[in-house]
Amino acid sequence: MKKNWLKIIACFVAIFVLVACGKSSDTSKETKSSSSSKEEAVSGASQKTYTDPSEVKDSYDVVVVGSGGAGMAAALSAQEAGADVAIFEKMPVIGGNTNKSSGGMNASETKFQKEQGIDDTNDLFYEETLKGGKGTNNPELLRYMVDNSAEAIDWLDGMGITLSDVTFSGGFSKERIHRPADGSAVGGYLVDGLYNNLKEKKVPIFVNADVTEITDKDGAVTGVKVKMAKKTKTISAKAVIDTAGGFGSNMEMITEYKPELKNYVTTNHKGASGDGIALAEKLGADTVQMDQIQIHPTVYQEKGKDPFLVSEAIRGEGAVLINAEGKRFYNEMETRDNVSAAINKLPERSAYVVFDQQLREHSKSIDTYEEKGMVIKADSIEDLAKKMDVSAENMTATIDAWNKSVAAKNDSEFGRTTGMDRDISKGPFYAIKIAPGIHHTMGGLKINTNTEVLKKDGSAIPGLFAAGEVTGGVHGSNRIGGNAVADIVVFGRQAGTKAAEFAK
Repeated sequence: MKKNWLKIIACFVAIFVLVACGKSSDTSKETKSSSSSKEEAVSGASQKTYTDPSEVKDSYDVVVVGSGGAGMAAALSAQEAGADVAIFEKMPVIGGNTNKSSGGMNASETKFQKEQGIDDTNDLFYEETLKGGKGTNNPELLRYMVDNSAEAIDWLDGMGITLSDVTFSGGFSKERIHRPADGSAVGGYLVDGLYNNLKEKKVPIFVNADVTEITDKDGAVTGVKVKMAKKTKTISAKAVIDTAGGFGSNMEMITEYKPELKNYVTTNHKGASGDGIALAEKLGADTVQMDQIQIHPTVYQEKGKDPFLVSEAIRGEGAVLINAEGKRFYNEMETRDNVSAAINKLPERSAYVVFDQQLREHSKSIDTYEEKGMVIKADSIEDLAKKMDVSAENMTATIDAWNKSVAAKNDSEFGRTTGMDRDISKGPFYAIKIAPGIHHTMGGLKINTNTEVLKKDGSAIPGLFAAGEVTGGVHGSNRIGGNAVADIVVFGRQAGTKAAEFAK
């Protein structure tokens, strides 16, 4: 009987909450959308208000398709250049895959590096990224991203988006990945910061606004058709910026270009369906490196739970990878493709990220992992090994050997040279079970350094610009962690500036 009464009370409470949440006001002429109230739960996306569909105009100088980091950076830069700009986002919340970014933003020769005594150069950033991409990166795009990365960090900082904590990323010899000061995930922080600036500057943001066509006349862009509020509206624009993201959640496209990834989980948000690529292809846009699809080595993917990426920065701060025998098996700071391949060679095709309280205190992003129930915790290495169901004897010996390597700054076993500033000696101790998962689609629309979308003959489509994961070329055949955020900010800014110039 008591249980029945509790169920009745719970039902009344649920009804009350639903009624309360359903109340709205028409006075602000804005719509509210919360990540917790939508099917697409976006990590790091706090409740935000968006522009009411009734306020959409018939024309803008510049229309931005998609509201990830590239789209928001583009809109802000277009407005800075004097354009009347609006953002159209098909999902109920903004942010796209940027919301899911848990690492940071790579940049070289930055003021934060200099303040911390990090001696880095643009040339070294370029060379190490080119090496990570197996030499298949578009050299002009890569050079532009590298040479403008420090200015992009300053631009963000000037808007209150400060990425001052600098650490290592796999494949780099220098601390180059910039994060929020508390070590929290860059994605939600960046999205919130860009959103706040967009709101302050009164840039309209329309959500649940699906751009179904980029219109043109005689091959030149004239605007978009957008479905919103159950109606399709044609909006004129002098320029359109396509920042609709990649296709990491479209398994049909994934398997078309890389059939061997058929059974992999994905870290991508549901809106990463390749729509922006298809929109531009209808206008004759060329694509590049569509078969270059990155798997990330450390993705939490336990049954019954949504896959979630464990940041590379955790390894950059000193975490190690442990196999089912309780042993290290590879250089954790190698490039993503190589670390993923090493994990896939294990009989179990999975491993554990292991770290201690020192690292836990430095990396706020781990808060999210704990909230999601991803983290195994114990007071000693022996107890942690038991909870992981691996050999306590092997793991104790492995961690002891690792700590000696850290002290000597020499990993004689696997040749690791970075992410060795902290040993694993302060309890409690932590582990997260991981395996490789689909993370980033490196191919996409072909662009030049002006972010103009190119046709197969190499000519630009007049009025069409693109930035971010919808494009291809900059990362080559393997993306280095932290370069996606550099990509979206640097090229998002460029797209906004160039589109505004075109629209004048």
